[in-house]
Amino acid sequence: MAQYELLLPKMGESVAEATVIKWVKQPGDSIDLDDTILEIATDKVDSEVPSPVAGKLVKQLFAADEVAQVGDVIAIIETEGGETSTAQAPVAEKPIVEEKIENIPGIAQLPSENTPVATDFSASDRFYSPLVKSIAAQENISLAELDAIKGSGADGRLNKDDLLDYIANKTGTSPILTKTVTLTAPAPPTSQAAENKVSSAPVVNKTSTTSVSGGDEIIEMDRMRKLIADHMVMSKTTSPHVTSFVEADVTNMVLWRNKVKNSFEKRENEKITFTPIFVEAVAKAIKDFPMINVSVNGTQIIKKRDINIGMAAALPSGNLIVPVIRNADQLNLVGLTKAVNDLAARARNSKLKPDETQGGTFTLTNVGSFGNVMGTPIINQPQVAILAVGAIKKKPAVLETEHGDVIAIRHMMFLSLSYDHRVVDGSLGGMFVRRVADYLESWDLNREI
Repeated sequence: MAQYELLLPKMGESVAEATVIKWVKQPGDSIDLDDTILEIATDKVDSEVPSPVAGKLVKQLFAADEVAQVGDVIAIIETEGGETSTAQAPVAEKPIVEEKIENIPGIAQLPSENTPVATDFSASDRFYSPLVKSIAAQENISLAELDAIKGSGADGRLNKDDLLDYIANKTGTSPILTKTVTLTAPAPPTSQAAENKVSSAPVVNKTSTTSVSGGDEIIEMDRMRKLIADHMVMSKTTSPHVTSFVEADVTNMVLWRNKVKNSFEKRENEKITFTPIFVEAVAKAIKDFPMINVSVNGTQIIKKRDINIGMAAALPSGNLIVPVIRNADQLNLVGLTKAVNDLAARARNSKLKPDETQGGTFTLTNVGSFGNVMGTPIINQPQVAILAVGAIKKKPAVLETEHGDVIAIRHMMFLSLSYDHRVVDGSLGGMFVRRVADYLESWDLNREI
């Protein structure tokens, strides 16, 4: 008998680790070729790891909720044969590619105030995941300080929650979740300090208490909701958000879709929705205003070459996920329709690959699908803008004709663009969302598809 070492497979661009969610097979279980051995999760996507060999599971090397790195041995399988072998399970084949940062002319290449310190983690005998290392570097936590923190993981391993709790306690803002949650602001300065005018700004002492009565239900956030919550709070603290609004007359677009949707479905076996039309208009507007397709790294503005548009999709669980349409500007309307339908269907069925939620440069969210006329979306970091499209409503509108102004029933829709005011000013944000509206308003009723 031989032993087969199963490695955590590559899962796409920029995906370096995954969390073990559940072991489907237990030690001693027989395994057939392509049987699912365990379920793993990256930031937003859950995946199954199949077995590339048949045999018997001998050992699990990672427990549930532990983080494994790509290339780690995660299980030992006993197989027929005489030699020990090692291989990765076939989850994804794309190599991990590190994106290079372009130096933008006219932008001083200065170090950011928040530039992480470089720490030599090899000097420690303790294992730290890349996520823990990244947080420690961002918070300027030394290796000696890190080694002193007690970990709650297997064999005392330090996980993300342990480190975040340490940082919160260190800064005096410990997030405590119990039946009664009390958040206390820093104490006001002492009377002596006040008399000496050491403090230049008043400090208000406020206590916010959330009480839970006997009839209330406490619901623990699931893994994805915790990730979403962290990401949204991080975005608001990173970017000063500004939102610009435009109302667009999309009557021609609505009439055109009503005219072609039946023939399109018969020909392509796909339903055409408004979403690919919105994506096409956004891609065109980004080509007109490329500085909306950027990200920020300290004092550097990284201008993106590719136009990769993420589309926010609601899951049956109530959570959100943002699959990405890569190189959206290079697809025609048929290609966009098929990409939108495919990603949306696989998102609802939890069949997305980890790489398909990575690399977005701009995000589109359709709040109109919930009956909302407009919204003020939160930027999907590290992007600098996100567009929300509202519900299409029939309204009386004033039209200018050669015979004078008339009032007519038109299909109207609000577009709202939230953008990072560090790098996107009101003129650029306003012109961009207006240009998207212009493309939708000027839709050709006779367009062939």
